[in-house]
Amino acid sequence: MPVTILIVEDELAIADSIAYALRTDGFVARHVTLGAQALQAMRGDGPAELPALVVLDVGLPDMNGFEVCRQLRQFCNAPVIFLTARSDEIDRIVGLEIGADDYVTKPFSPRELVARIRVVLRRLAPPAAPPAGPPAGRFDIRAAQARILYRSQVLDLTRYEYLLLKALCEHPGHVLSRAQLMDRVWADAPDTLERTVDAHVKSLRAKLRQVDPGDDPIQTHRGMGYSLAGT
Repeated sequence: MPVTILIVEDELAIADSIAYALRTDGFVARHVTLGAQALQAMRGDGPAELPALVVLDVGLPDMNGFEVCRQLRQFCNAPVIFLTARSDEIDRIVGLEIGADDYVTKPFSPRELVARIRVVLRRLAPPAAPPAGPPAGRFDIRAAQARILYRSQVLDLTRYEYLLLKALCEHPGHVLSRAQLMDRVWADAPDTLERTVDAHVKSLRAKLRQVDPGDDPIQTHRGMGYSLAGT
């Protein structure tokens, strides 16, 4: 959606040149000639969209631009860029101290002013949201608690069922032979037969089906071993 910029300038030629440069760059330009009109516009009076930034001339017919900015800051934090025919340092300091975001001295290039507007808007824009991380997997290993969650539900596992499923989860998509699983899970029980792996896989599958009957994440590779589909 195009961003609206409010131009507060009583010299029509200058206002027209700024408005043209803004529209050429994709902005919506709104123009008023008096400070009171600017304050009214920034309060949101009327159907027009609230401007995102104010280009404010210091020398206005009804009030000083510095006073307009002081009043504006009482109810609005929209950025302000001052336009002035004077380049005195004291004017710059006063303008910045009362809440201006930039200061442009006449004569100036309208294209340069638009570039400054973009810089101010970009600087004040809220930080982009971090990119979303990968979607949560089916399994959530809580090693400190010796628990595994499947589809966000805690599985009621025996010690060896837990160690077996943990070994498969730590190598998703990898085929682990029965011998490899024996080394990882039953290292403290060297006399255990490899058929024990098959029995524990069978019991694991039964417990996983209780949670999600339509899912069978443990894959059998005949003559090779077992793997776990993407976690």
